[in-house]
Amino acid sequence: MRVTADNERCIGAGQCVLTAPDVFDQDDDGLVTVLAPEPGAELTDAVWRAGDLCPARAITVHED
Repeated sequence: MRVTADNERCIGAGQCVLTAPDVFDQDDDGLVTVLAPEPGAELTDAVWRAGDLCPARAITVHED
């Protein structure tokens, strides 16, 4: 699994950080930052949930 985020689409809602804080954070402007672009298997459910909850659809989960 690989995770990317599009800062151009991000609106700073923070749902990703609340759902998967080991994978996502927010920068000084409140926009998404990916902390773990290749998260471990134990984070799979949280990463998918974060992608689903993102209101701007700024998170993409790539299955390798």
